[in-house]
Parts: sequence; C-alpha cells; structure tokens
Amino acid sequence: MALSAPPLAAASSNLLHFLPASSDPPYKLLQNHPSLTLLSKCRSIKKLKQIHSQIIKFGLHNTLFALSKLIEFCAVSPSGDLSYAVSIFNSIENPNHIIYNLMIRGYSLSSSPSSALIYYIDMLILGLQPNSYTFPFVFKSCVKLMAINMGKQIHAHVLKLGLECDVFVHTSLINMYAQNGDLDGARMVFDKGDFKDAVSCTALITGYVGKGYMDIARNLFDTIPLRDVVSWNAMLSGYAQIGMFDEALILFQEMRKAKATPDVSTLLSVLSVCAHLGALEIGNSVRSWIEDHGHDSNLRVVNALIDMYAKCGDLDMAWTLFESLQEKDIISWNVMIGGYTHISSHKKALEVFRQMQLENVEPNDVTFLNVIPACAHLGALDIGKWIHAYVDKHHQDFTNASLWTSLMNMYAKCGSIEAAKQIFYSMETKSLASWNVMISGLAMHGDACKAIELFSEMCKEGFQPDEITFVSVLSACCHAGLVDLGRQYFNSMIQDYNCAPKLQHYGCMIDLLGRAKLFDEAVALIERMDIEPDGAIWGSLLGACRIHNNLEIGEYAVKNLFKLEPNNPGAYVLLSNLYAGAGRWDDVARIRTFLNDKGMKKVPGCTSIEVDSVVHEFLVSDRSHPQSTEIYNMLDEVDRLLEMAGHIPDTSEVHYDVDEEWKEGVLCQHSEKLAIAFGLINTKPGTTLRIVKNLRVCGNCHTATKLISKIFNREIIARDRNRFHHFKDGNCSCMDYW
Repeated sequence: MALSAPPLAAASSNLLHFLPASSDPPYKLLQNHPSLTLLSKCRSIKKLKQIHSQIIKFGLHNTLFALSKLIEFCAVSPSGDLSYAVSIFNSIENPNHIIYNLMIRGYSLSSSPSSALIYYIDMLILGLQPNSYTFPFVFKSCVKLMAINMGKQIHAHVLKLGLECDVFVHTSLINMYAQNGDLDGARMVFDKGDFKDAVSCTALITGYVGKGYMDIARNLFDTIPLRDVVSWNAMLSGYAQIGMFDEALILFQEMRKAKATPDVSTLLSVLSVCAHLGALEIGNSVRSWIEDHGHDSNLRVVNALIDMYAKCGDLDMAWTLFESLQEKDIISWNVMIGGYTHISSHKKALEVFRQMQLENVEPNDVTFLNVIPACAHLGALDIGKWIHAYVDKHHQDFTNASLWTSLMNMYAKCGSIEAAKQIFYSMETKSLASWNVMISGLAMHGDACKAIELFSEMCKEGFQPDEITFVSVLSACCHAGLVDLGRQYFNSMIQDYNCAPKLQHYGCMIDLLGRAKLFDEAVALIERMDIEPDGAIWGSLLGACRIHNNLEIGEYAVKNLFKLEPNNPGAYVLLSNLYAGAGRWDDVARIRTFLNDKGMKKVPGCTSIEVDSVVHEFLVSDRSHPQSTEIYNMLDEVDRLLEMAGHIPDTSEVHYDVDEEWKEGVLCQHSEKLAIAFGLINTKPGTTLRIVKNLRVCGNCHTATKLISKIFNREIIARDRNRFHHFKDGNCSCMDYW
C-alpha cells in the first residue's frame, strides 16, 4: 500500500528542524506557514507568546524571517513589548540588517530613542550596511534626542552610501535639521534635492513654523504644486501657535476651496483657533462638517468641540456634548471644568470637579490649574486644602511650578495667608510669578511692611521686577496709606527699571492720592498720563471723592467717566451718594429716576461662605436658602446683641428717600450679615468664619462685624473687592482704612 505525502505544513515543519538559522527556506513557504499567519490577527503580547511557542515547536525559530516577524510585532505594534523584542534579538546569533532596522525603528518610537542609535552603531561594527529603511528612524531618534551633531555624522554616512536621493531619507534629513533648529542645514538639503515634493516641503515648512518664520513658511508653502493635508496642517498649527488666529481661519477657508479634506489634526487646530477668537459661527459650521463626515465619534475631536463651545460662551452646548460622551477621558473633564472657570462660573466648575471625583477619575495638574482659581474666587478653602493634600501625596507626579504658585494664590485669596507663606518658603525654586503672588497676597491682607520687605528680598535674589510686581507693591502702599513710599516706587519703576506705567499702576496711585485727600496731585497725574485714562481711573477718583465728600472733583471725575461708560450704573450710584452726602436731594431723585427709566441696576452685593466643603451664596435680603428661617432668627439675635453692645446702624450710607426704620432694615440684611449668620449657625463655637464679597464692604457692616467678632468670640476673615479684613476681638486688621 502506497504512503500518501504529508501535508505541506507538516512536511515543511519537519524540514525546518534541520535548517541552520542562517539559511531560510523559500520566502513563500514561510509566509504562508499557519503559525506566521496568526501574527496578523494577534492583538496582545500574551497571544504573541503562544504563537512564539508554536514557532519554536515547528522549528521556525531557526529562520531569520520568522524571528523578524516576531520582532516586528513586539517592536512596532501598539500591542507589542519592546523588552520581549530585545530578548528575541539577543537569542539570534547573526541578526541581519532587516532585524536591526526593526529594532532601530522600535526604539525610535519609544521613550528610549538613544537605544536606536546604539543599535545603529552595533550594526555598523558588524559590517551590516544601512539602507533607506534604516535612516528615517535613526534621524527620528536624533530629533527626539536633539542630537544635531550625531545627526550630521549620520548625514555623512548617507552621502557615502549614495542614499541622499532616496525620497524617504531626503525628507527625514530635512526634518532632522529643521526640528533641531538648524534651518540653514535643512534648507541646504532641500535645495540640493532633485525633487521638491509635498513631503519634503512640509518637513522644511514645519521647521520654519517652529521658529516662527511664518512668512518664509508661507512662501515655501505656496510653491508646493500638490499640497497634501500634512502641509496644510503644518501652516494651520503654525499660525495658531503664534497667535495669528485670523490668518489661520483664512488659510482654512483656502483649504476648503482647494477641496483638501481635513483630518483630525486639521479639525483640532481650527477648533482651537475658533475657541481663541470666540468664532462661534465658524465653530458651528466645523461641527456640522464633523458630524457629516463621521468624526463625532472621535474623542479628541469632541473634546476640542467642548473646549470651543465653552470658550465661546455656549456652555449649554458644551455640557450637552460632554454629557453625550459614553466614555470620558481626563481631557474631557478638564475642558469642561476649564470652560466654566473661563467664564467665571466658578461654582459650576467645582460641581463638575466633585462629579469627577465621584466617578473615580484621577485628576492631573491641568485639572487642578482649572479648579484652584475657582476655589480662590469663591473662598472654597476646604476644597483647596484637599487639593493641596492630594498634590503633597503625589508630589513626584506634580512638578509643575505653576501648580504650587496657584495653590499659594488660592490660600492668599481664601484668607489663609500663613498657609500661603508656608508654600512659598518651602519652594526649592521660586519663579518671578511665585514672588509676585506672595507680595500681592501680603498686600491684600494689609501687611504692607512685609510685602515691601519681600520685594527688597526678591531684588536681592536677582529677580527683575515686572509690571505685575509693581502693581502688587503699589497696592500694598495704597492699602496702608503709604503715600511717600508709593511715590518712590512709582518713580523707581520708571527710572530704575525702565518699566512704563500701565493703567493698573496709575490706578493704584490715583487711589492712594485720592484716599489721602491729595486731589490736586491726583488730577495732575491723570492729566499727564501718557495713556488715556479708563473708567477704572476715573472711578477710583470718584470713589475717593465720595469718601471725602469732594463734590467739585467728584463731578469732574464723573463727567469723564460718563464719556467712557455712559451705561455704568455704579457710576450713577456713586454720584447719587455724593449728592446725598452734600444734602442735594433733588439731584439724588433725578439720578434715581434716570436709572429707573433706563432700567439700569447696580451690581447686587453677593457674599459667599464655605461650610463643610460646600459654598453658599447670599444676596441682600436673600430668603432663597433652605435654612432661611434659622438664618433670619440668628440675624435677629445678632442685631439684638449688637444693640446691647451700643451699636447704632449708620443710615447715612443708605441714600434713599425712605424712613430711618426701613434704612436700618436694609442694612441689617446686607449679604455679608446673612453669610455671617449662616456661619454662626452651622459651625462650632470658636471656628473662624471666612466670607467673600463681590463689592466693597460698607462702613456699617464693617463696624458691625468688628463687634460680632467680639460678641461671639470668632475670628472673621472677609475679602471684599479691594482687600482682606481680619476681624478679631472687636478690631480689624485694616485699622479702619480701606
């Protein structure tokens, strides 16, 4: 009986056991082997190891072809494992140039590109000749390592081997020089090339874009006969990166006219530009295109859409897109939180952050850089402390100096200046921003002497003060009424540091001089300003006139203020109060009638207080809070104790033509009084109360709060629009100067 021939796979596997590793069987015989065909379907290193076992079983491990396929999966595949590729490589007696190329490629894509260069050198030592598949990944490694000198040496190898005309080598050479900042070298390679295709042009364009030479990049871009999407993207991202947003949108319109199809990179750049410009209409059209072309399932694109809508002010659409995501990544949460922070919707930002915590999503430094300003604005100290503790615990993961500076700023603005100091003095490396935040914090808290002392220390450390530094120093002088010192620093800023005064610096000086009743000097300074005074300048002067009842200068200030801000209700209210102080009730009535007819209302006073990590907000005469009944009962008790202590409400600051009893009622229901009453109910005796008000605290509430701190034996730290007040034992840190 004749024996039938064995199946091809079985026959070949038997044969392979007797073949040396250096002599591969025919290519087609190996390519179709069942064990190797499994590699095309492999999606995990665990499965790869099973296939590797089969390869050893059938003797395929004796062939360089099979081993190269294993290494290719491990070194290049997203599911691979580079260390496993190394172990396979080390088992090969005589690896060929293909296997070396795969190892070089794998390491060029990894976080250890220097290993790619080591394999390249080993390859040369063994006498293996690099080819056109070797150099693109060697040059990619040089780019990652910023190893321009190594790149030049390898360029010499390219010339020696005559591969400079290979399109892939040529483009990678241009890219290597351009990305390392040697644009002359990149241009030299480009000009010597026999072809000026889109790929090589784009490599050079990217180099010029990286250096900000957009005109040169644009000229080169215009010479490309057939532009691909990569070249369009290089120009778009370049314009976006240097803030030429209008030019970016014009280029995008050109791209659409050229019928070039945008890809994900295009969409991300354009949506970023729309976000910066607030170009909602264009953003909407981009979103329609995204939906029509099926990109609305791409998480990166949807995140960019959320960011665009948030920064354009359409938070409803941003939230709808955010909620529609079945799987959110950290970027999704960050852009949503950042969107609310961007439009000053700080309470909503904290709510989203809480939701993120409940869903066990790990925050990163970007999350905190969005959340911390919201804590600072609302005075949410408990949440800020939690963030600080988290950052401390994961210190090695959070090396961003801006994060520590932001935390320091949060503590200062939440009334905990000592905690801010602790962070500041514990920072190993302080930036100028760190010094500025600390000086500003001390100024806000009325510690002018320490702020000025810190400024001197900063200068001794070799830091050059900038515009922000001088705003903080002048604010410190302003809060303490240090007129002579303020003049000295203002002049020093100009003469010693060549720092031209901006509106904020003039504003500090006008406020300082006005509060000191030096109105002639304040007006003279305004008249010799080298920039046009804004509404804040005239408002500062008007506010000082209100304090000192200077009707003549006040009318001069308000006349100029109305030219700039005719619809500013606060200016009319200040003028009304000024007239009321002078007893000119007909003028008061005229202004009030005008405001009512125009439907103009002053920004209402709003005070927030944080209790048990929840921020509660109150408006004047607010009864919307769930504990409203208990709050007003406490308010009655507070007023009773204040009356027993001899406090008489100063109704002169309520300039309405109403009876005295009603005026007293309005004063008793100011937002800060409601917040304090809430705090007294909901915290243990002796607990410090921290409140934040959006307007300047009125004189009546200031006097009342001093007494409340003594009656209830509480320290009350209040932040108003201008500064901090530390109330304790019947006194205030501002010494009644604010």
